[in-house]
Amino acid sequence: MANHANITTLFLDIGGVLLTNGWDRAARKLAVQTYGLDALEMEERHHLTFDTYEEGKLTLDEYLSRVVFYEDRSFTRQQFREFMFAQSAPYPEMLEMVTQLKAKYKLKIAIVNNEGRELNEHRIRHFNISSFVDFYISSCFVHFRKPDADIYKIALDIAQVKPGEVVYLEDRSMFVDVANGLGINGICHTDYESTRGKLEAFGLIL
Repeated sequence: MANHANITTLFLDIGGVLLTNGWDRAARKLAVQTYGLDALEMEERHHLTFDTYEEGKLTLDEYLSRVVFYEDRSFTRQQFREFMFAQSAPYPEMLEMVTQLKAKYKLKIAIVNNEGRELNEHRIRHFNISSFVDFYISSCFVHFRKPDADIYKIALDIAQVKPGEVVYLEDRSMFVDVANGLGINGICHTDYESTRGKLEAFGLIL
């Protein structure tokens, strides 16, 4: 197992690690209930469209035109956007832990996440993610989505680190497996306490 002298960089997902997911199944279910939408129609349209939005090839308004506003509604786009943004909430212990680890070990911190541009930028600003993050390898910026291995290769190139120097916190096991296959030290995050213990195994001890 690596020790802290070897680990120079953290790669972090945002949704499910630092914050709740931005626009997941639960949030869409709440939107259906709140706005009286057709659940099956919305889910089908979402799944046909959302990957393209996350890859930065659609704006949020274009996504909403395909998924919600393909017919007249009794509510406005702005109301629906604000509803979407309001579904995000922080995991304070995780935010604090990463901030402390960066300060103690002088780590580079990179976000490697799948997110559409407007949601991503809102979450970054609203939760002050840039106070501890050095750079963003977000799907909407680089036009690759996890689990495409290229997004991790781009992250390694931008960070200018070797895979073995990186610990990657991610809540989806498939994405961890892909990163591990490149030699990155992936940790499948489920909760604060277990992740803190796994980080300690790499010498990242608070």
